[in-house]
Amino acid sequence: MVRKSGNVPIHTMALEDSRSSTLPSFLYKSKGFKAPAPAIPINGQSSSRFLIPSPDETRKIAMYSPEFYAACTVGGALCCGLTHMAMTPLDVVKCNMQIDPAKYKSTASGFGTLYREAGPKGLFKGWVPTLLGYSAQGAFKYGLYEFFKKYYSDLAGAENAYKYKTFIYLAGSFSSEFFADIALCPMEAVKVRVQTKPGFANGLLDGLPKITRAEGVAGLYRGLVPLWGRQIPYTMMKFTCFEATVEALYKNVVPKPKDECSKVEQLGVSFAGGYIAGIFCALVSHPADNLVSFLNNTKDATVGQAVKSMGLVALVTRGLPLRIVMIGTLTGAQWVIYDAFKVFVGLPTTGGVSKAPEELTTPLPLPTA
Repeated sequence: MVRKSGNVPIHTMALEDSRSSTLPSFLYKSKGFKAPAPAIPINGQSSSRFLIPSPDETRKIAMYSPEFYAACTVGGALCCGLTHMAMTPLDVVKCNMQIDPAKYKSTASGFGTLYREAGPKGLFKGWVPTLLGYSAQGAFKYGLYEFFKKYYSDLAGAENAYKYKTFIYLAGSFSSEFFADIALCPMEAVKVRVQTKPGFANGLLDGLPKITRAEGVAGLYRGLVPLWGRQIPYTMMKFTCFEATVEALYKNVVPKPKDECSKVEQLGVSFAGGYIAGIFCALVSHPADNLVSFLNNTKDATVGQAVKSMGLVALVTRGLPLRIVMIGTLTGAQWVIYDAFKVFVGLPTTGGVSKAPEELTTPLPLPTA
């Protein structure tokens, strides 16, 4: 038997059919059908079925079903696309500070300079490629993270998934972001050039064909490697730190179990965990963020040339305070939107207190005569 819980810890994913297949069960099970798992001896007794129900059997969407991954994909697109678009003014100032620090000396002066030269419209340059690019990235980032987290948990098995859960988070986020950045890269290239090169283009419609005519499709992916360098560490920190922070908050700060918290309280925990994770995300990914801005703004430049031109200190610190505020707020808001959407469709919020495999099972009753 399995005790019902308000959230399903990561290692419980590994218990479902982990001995019979390394593929997530939704890939080979027909809709609505639950095949019995292999017999698992518990306290000397053999059980013919060992199924892991969703946290609440009345929920609208079953955990780890195709609908679950679809919901996570839509939630990821919404949370990343909307938040990045809302932060466009900060992003425009940050990118210009990275490219032209002599002109844009600080956040306040950067806003003033942009406003004087281009008016309010200048602060929202590149919002369309930002919305489209980060919506695509968010869809892959969150949808594939949930997929790979379960996949690697199934590979590891229940005990190892619990014991090495941090590595499961790291591997899942690495894998998801690898593909997410391929989706983001073309729009990121257009966005950076529109925001930092005066007169280059007004937006996506004229910026995208201008790049492809001059450099071909490959020009849209010139920044892919530094984008991986920025986003993969960022996402690994984002998900791993979030999962650890949420677990620590429920263990040590929140005065009652997650199951007893209201949805509003759970979303408050999601925001706090997301903001804390965002601060660390900004620190680990900022050097690569400077490289992305430099390479997308300087034709034919290499990573080595960019590092030499900027210098190591500037590479690490230029625009960092603004990015900490931006990414902390951004990441906190993303987790709230993502988890709010999950709650809206009948899914639990992300994260919680993990339980050891032995805590999730109770002895089966002995057969009576």
